[in-house]
Amino acid sequence: MAQETSFSEHQSQPDLIPARMLNEYVYCPRLAYMMWVQGEFAHSADTVEGTIRHKRVDRESGKLPENQEKVEKIHARSVLLSSQRLGITARIDLVEGGADGVCPIDYKKGKRPHTATGAYDPERVQVCVQGLLLREHGFISNYGHLYFIGSKERVKVAFDENLISLTLKAAGELRALPGLDRPPDPLEDSPKCPRCSLLGICLPDEIRFLNHLDDKPRPVMPATESGFPLYVQSPRGYLRKDGDVIVIEENREKVAEARIGDVSQLVLFGSTAATTPLLHECFRRNIPVTYLSYGGWFMGHSVGTGHKNVEIRTHQYRMSFDPKMCLRLARGWVAAKIANCRTILRRNWKDKETGENPSTDVLRQFRNDLRQAAQAKRIEELLGVEGNAARRYFRHFEQMLVPGDGKIDGFQFDNRNRRPPKDPINAMLSFAYAMLTREWTIALSAVGLDPYRGFYHQIRFGRPALALDMMEPFRPLLADSVVITAINNREVTGSDFICSAVGCNLSPAGRKRFIATFERRMSQEVTHPIFGYRISYRRLLEVQARLLGRFLSGEIPRYPNFVTR
Repeated sequence: MAQETSFSEHQSQPDLIPARMLNEYVYCPRLAYMMWVQGEFAHSADTVEGTIRHKRVDRESGKLPENQEKVEKIHARSVLLSSQRLGITARIDLVEGGADGVCPIDYKKGKRPHTATGAYDPERVQVCVQGLLLREHGFISNYGHLYFIGSKERVKVAFDENLISLTLKAAGELRALPGLDRPPDPLEDSPKCPRCSLLGICLPDEIRFLNHLDDKPRPVMPATESGFPLYVQSPRGYLRKDGDVIVIEENREKVAEARIGDVSQLVLFGSTAATTPLLHECFRRNIPVTYLSYGGWFMGHSVGTGHKNVEIRTHQYRMSFDPKMCLRLARGWVAAKIANCRTILRRNWKDKETGENPSTDVLRQFRNDLRQAAQAKRIEELLGVEGNAARRYFRHFEQMLVPGDGKIDGFQFDNRNRRPPKDPINAMLSFAYAMLTREWTIALSAVGLDPYRGFYHQIRFGRPALALDMMEPFRPLLADSVVITAINNREVTGSDFICSAVGCNLSPAGRKRFIATFERRMSQEVTHPIFGYRISYRRLLEVQARLLGRFLSGEIPRYPNFVTR
């Protein structure tokens, strides 16, 4: 009777390491950790080009014989081999040879480097491990080739003792990576970083700068935006996929279309519907699909299988049960919010009679709020400080509108009210906060954090507590400023609202123009006050979310809040 294998025995067997991961590990241990352990990946122009150039060799053709001695010629493409003893698996681009031996050939997209060994160690290790796998399966393999597509040259790689030793050593170290508490340290001032596809995820210079290891980060930033959100608010809207195009229909008539490659988010209002093939394509391309009520209330969002980096969520959950950590983060968020509110007031204060800025007394009160926020001993105390500062801020909100009394095109602001908002300005504020909550929920989910497990906001069913935490410093910068701009530039007027005894809301036409103002603000570039490079607000949210993850995992000593100057 065959012996059964228990579930615990299956669990104890380590995963086979892909040969490509050995290449990444020798190139950069931190990169290999993020890809292998945390499941991080991002395409770049180089990775896309490499995929395209590999299409031919990725098509399986020919097979390896069971007995090498009886075959005169071997020519097999896309050969998958693995070895439990070595703990490695590989898909070999091409295997050539005959009865006297076989040779693995690995295709590389670039040009041959002019080095003493003919190629760099990561590529040599990758083809060497393919040769070791062929040996494990009974073949004679003493050398391999690297074929560089860019220069159409082959470089011979001999499997000598030094290369085999380097390969096995790298495999052992890579196998030990999952046992580390956090990723290996970033490379120091390495020329490899700027072209790395994971640059915006790794943030090597930012991490070293925050750990006081470098004087100033190089001006390297996350990848630029590859698309823009597509908003569809028609209650009769119907979206379907036609090739690489999203077709938008109303009453079965085409009204608009957009290339899927130009879309970064799909935002659907009310009862707008999307077909299953379109949703599948969005999931394959990591395009989030968000759903809002017809009035603009954020209902939720859909993604593919979710982020694979469970490690970052483990750190998040563990730290969220630490009262000291919760208070530490909350202090920073509230202090940054108060500082940014003070800055927005100073920038936009309009006294039509004297043209003066906020009075010294008002600024002194905000400085006092900042001091109290930094010294708060409990979350409850911090909530009181935030509430006092918010009341003071909104008491002077009219001073940021043109003219100073706030009565422009029927607009008048007496106080902050919501659920539902009673006047046009509060309606825009509530809608802007809902839009910002959606942006933060998407940004946090994209980096692997759970937007519903927060530190400052209380956890309630269906409320994205961490998204609300992270958006606190950005409320005045990305929501209030949009409302001020929309009013002062006459982009939204009093006729763009539907008001009743129940509440007030934007009309479809007014909402469309307000969304355009919001998107323009999200795309605006700002100089980062800590790192010194320019970055768009939308990409800034991703950077801040990744920095929070680095702080929770212990990679950096503090979470750097964004406080504008």
